[in-house]
Amino acid sequence: MPQTVLLAEDDRAIRHALERALTLEGYAVTAVADGVEALAQAHKTPPDVLVLDVMMPGIDGLQVCRVLRAEGNRTPILMLTALVETADRIAGLDAGADDYVVKPFDVEEVFARLRALLRRTSPVPATTGAGGGAGGSDAPRADVQISDRQVEAAGIRMDLQARRAWRGKRELELTRTEFELLELLVRNAGIVLDHSTIYDRIWGYDFGPGSKNLAVYVGYLRRKLDEPGAPQLIHTVRGVGYVLRED
Repeated sequence: MPQTVLLAEDDRAIRHALERALTLEGYAVTAVADGVEALAQAHKTPPDVLVLDVMMPGIDGLQVCRVLRAEGNRTPILMLTALVETADRIAGLDAGADDYVVKPFDVEEVFARLRALLRRTSPVPATTGAGGGAGGSDAPRADVQISDRQVEAAGIRMDLQARRAWRGKRELELTRTEFELLELLVRNAGIVLDHSTIYDRIWGYDFGPGSKNLAVYVGYLRRKLDEPGAPQLIHTVRGVGYVLRED
């Protein structure tokens, strides 16, 4: 069975071109022109992945995203946006989007990002998951507790099957990408992960040195993790990457 894509884009030319390209790529595509239709179709026939234009009349892509997430719908969402400011990207992440592509885009980039999102649809078993540091080792550190269902380190506990996470007793509200990024960091607590390793493990490809995608997600994850008076957990190693540890 082909994987299904729900595409919402109000620009007719872009919608038709992308629908045709996705169909030729082997996806079963349902294309709609606005957010109202997108929500109706998502409720009627849930897709494997959604591609939403941010700027649509009436209900825009961000509102569609917020509604689906509020309903508990965790279907991967790729946003199409002409907005390139960091605040705009954060707004998309805040709404619950998993990734974004900036217009004008290369259709091959859309394909690559969809493949990466769909690879992450099913939780990865703990024994073969996102472990390993920049050197590629999958052996857990002594201070990291890993079982078939849970991973725990530095005061963070994650239920991999239920897709839930806590810092201490406080549950964290995380998007799919945030959850997987945190899981990667927790599995490798105390190990510095370089940018290319994180991109490869989370997105399946490297966006390149000019991309701010990872920095945006790390910043957003920090805001959800940080607590007044508590130590910061995610640390930047300048010129290398990031590490999760309690100082």
